[in-house]
Amino acid sequence: MRSSPPRSRAVHGAAPALKIWDISPAVDEQAAVFPGDAAYSQKLHFALSPGCPVNVNTLTFSPHTGAHADAPMHYANGAPAIGAVDLLPYLGPCRVIHCLNCGPLVEPQHIAHALDQLPPRVLLRTAAAASQSWALFTAIAPATLALLATKNIALVGIDTPSVDPTTSQDLPSHQLLLAHDLRVLENLVLDDVPEGDYELIALPLKLTQADASPVRAVLRELPANGTGHP
Repeated sequence: MRSSPPRSRAVHGAAPALKIWDISPAVDEQAAVFPGDAAYSQKLHFALSPGCPVNVNTLTFSPHTGAHADAPMHYANGAPAIGAVDLLPYLGPCRVIHCLNCGPLVEPQHIAHALDQLPPRVLLRTAAAASQSWALFTAIAPATLALLATKNIALVGIDTPSVDPTTSQDLPSHQLLLAHDLRVLENLVLDDVPEGDYELIALPLKLTQADASPVRAVLRELPANGTGHP
């Protein structure tokens, strides 16, 4: 469940806390994964008891579970693992663009209204209520990614499981990410986020041999002067 903390009162002249949106779905046994991929499972490895001071669980799940960052090696042999990529694309000003009910693909005309003075990160909201289901979702047209690449962006995110349709075998949009060295976030939850500019914080784990990593993705409102990280 997403929540936004209330603004705190200024203390000794400090500015009020900036509002935060949690844009990560829950990660548990109900989390959807690509058909045939490893489902989330959890079991107690050490149990708190008179002979053991702690609970410790063992987790098994695909790195593409929930909100996650794909690594280039996910779609290209010999490309970097997620633990080797630069973290800068996952931290800094971004724009949430609404392209609700646009159909099976986000086409260039669906984002044309929001491209002026574009920050380096773009998150696309395609549905009133985000779903992780692979049955039917909106992906991103290659032409849209090519257009965004001309704006010198570093990262694109979407509130669906993939930037390519479920049935795609050649993954043209993933290949465009690779060609333009763009990072990607998938399975975001943007239901409560108005269209506009924010600070994105969505760091992947330093998994040195993995093709993806879960992220705890959040948006933070920009300070009144509009400044933020590059």
